[in-house]
Amino acid sequence: MAQLRVGFVGWRGMVGSVLMQRMVEEGDFDGITPVFFSTSNAGGDAPNFGVISHAGKLQDAHDLVALADCDVIVTCQGGDYTKAVHEPLRARGWTGYWIDAASTLRMQDNSVIVLDPVNRGVIDAALSAGQKDFIGGNCTVSLMLMAIGELFRQDWVEWVSAMTYQAASGGGANHMRELIRGMGFLHQGVADKLNDPAAAILDIDRQIATLQRSADYDVTHFGAPLAGSLIPYIDSQLDNGQSREEWKGMVETNKILGRQGGTVVPIDGVCVRIGAMRCHSQGLTIKLKRDVSLDHIEQALKDSQNPWLDVVENTKAASMQRLTPVAVTGTLTVALGRLRKMQLGEEYLAAFTVGDQLLWGAAEPLRRMLAIIRGQL
Repeated sequence: MAQLRVGFVGWRGMVGSVLMQRMVEEGDFDGITPVFFSTSNAGGDAPNFGVISHAGKLQDAHDLVALADCDVIVTCQGGDYTKAVHEPLRARGWTGYWIDAASTLRMQDNSVIVLDPVNRGVIDAALSAGQKDFIGGNCTVSLMLMAIGELFRQDWVEWVSAMTYQAASGGGANHMRELIRGMGFLHQGVADKLNDPAAAILDIDRQIATLQRSADYDVTHFGAPLAGSLIPYIDSQLDNGQSREEWKGMVETNKILGRQGGTVVPIDGVCVRIGAMRCHSQGLTIKLKRDVSLDHIEQALKDSQNPWLDVVENTKAASMQRLTPVAVTGTLTVALGRLRKMQLGEEYLAAFTVGDQLLWGAAEPLRRMLAIIRGQL
């Protein structure tokens, strides 16, 4: 079989950079002919990442002829790029595989949302049917399913309420920088008092609030102060009172699982931005279809053949050590803990999960989809 010619777009951005790092770590550039595209530097030298022997030159990311020469295109360039390029490329008769991190095509009938540890059967069926558009899911949805996908597989779930604690990275690199600058701005404003043991904490608190509300606090990207605060709204506002981020929870989960009609599981909640860097957390209330014992649930999760899932015992010590953004950031581990039956009744399960938004929440499903197409996974 000839080497696949794989085009990469948006490889310099945050998600793209994580994808490139993971591909280098896993040896994914071996056996493919990579072609790197740029929206701003066509003709420049392509990257070799220390492993690509003939990287060549950067191609123009809007050159449909060059794009059409690829067997697979992997894009992390964003939704505007997808809107500009995907349809015209298909209209030219291109029949290659399109792997995309952006949300633009997720809910299209002829696309598949990819999360192979959870929906490999759906992916394989789509490949057999000749489908060619494979799209990464919403980060919180993917991370939730990496945590509790087994409960859906067992058909135990009647509905889910997800209260999210979402990291700055979900907004992008500039949002992460704005959060850190905000932290520094607040610290700088009270540093003298912090170093004075005699300074009253309430005076420091008042000064912090004044700084957060001041015009000098940069809210260019978030639109509101995040450091020392939170933002209880993510993405655009919908007519039904949901944010678009909250809407994605139900529609994307059910599409990933291949559930339609009477098998659809209701999912809703409130999505909140917090001052974490790159790990999304979620507090889940899960209504079970019947009373399944906690021991049975925990054993099913541990036996689920998901090597990335860390089922954390419901103790304070274990939760503080393994069930936090600090514990899992930069790793493929998705931690799931605080598992207990709720006072609401034996059919109500509480859970808390946390995972890296840039790995399983973004780059890793794309990397693995390319490996599936190549027959390596």
